[in-house]
This record gives sequence, C-alpha cells and structure tokens, in this order.
Amino acid sequence: MEKQLRRSRSNRVIAGVCGGIGQYLGADPVAIRLAVILLMFLAGMPLVVYLIMWLIIPEEDSYIIK
Repeated sequence: MEKQLRRSRSNRVIAGVCGGIGQYLGADPVAIRLAVILLMFLAGMPLVVYLIMWLIIPEEDSYIIK
C-alpha cells in the first residue's frame, strides 16, 4: 500500500498537519510540533506554510483501519 500524506484525525492539536506529517515520516508528532513552533518564533514563515498545508493536505478518511 502506498503511503500518502494526510492530516491526522486522531493525533491533532489544531488541524492535524503535524500529526499527519509524523505518521507519514514515522516520527514523533510532538517533535514536529516543537520544531514548527521554534521555527515560527525564529523565522515566522512556517506559520504561512502551516496554513497552506492545512488547506491543501486532505484529511485522512475515518474508515481506514491501521
């Protein structure tokens, strides 16, 4: 089965973007959230990227069993 990047429905804080990236990469979503927050304070640009990803990454289907 092909891996697809999807926003997480079960591991979300705001929109599920970091949770979905964590599932896709096999990484801890908390570490991804911390990296995004750190980059937001240092550069500010990840906020715009996060909002764009929120709009373009589809949400995972609720009927998919892992």
